[in-house]
Amino acid sequence: MELKDADKEMFETGLAIRSAVLGKEYVDKSINSADAFNQPMQELVTEYCWGRVWGRDGLDRKTRSFLNLAMLSALNRPHEIKVHVRGAVNNGLTREEICEVFLQVAIYCGVPAAVDSFRLAKEVFAEMDGKA
Repeated sequence: MELKDADKEMFETGLAIRSAVLGKEYVDKSINSADAFNQPMQELVTEYCWGRVWGRDGLDRKTRSFLNLAMLSALNRPHEIKVHVRGAVNNGLTREEICEVFLQVAIYCGVPAAVDSFRLAKEVFAEMDGKA
């Protein structure tokens, strides 16, 4: 698929933000392992999610990470929770702040959702601390 100039620019913006938040290695692996089937999804996510939404000025990256952790917990998306816990740390959230997000999730989305999110975050923290 050939991207138009404006789309290419937004894709590059999204790629830079996505790499800064999630880590270049993770993003490169996602982009480089794309095939004809899922390449359109990688382009969509990078251009629209990361370029057009994360690239907006209305919220800072830390606030967007707070929101993502809560929404992904509510939606029970374990893979994305793990990815975004690491991204949240990259965006300046402390472990205490992440704890507070998941406590809020427990009240408004249910204890099971929060329990899973705490467990997933502990796995990410162990990996980050070199204990996994």
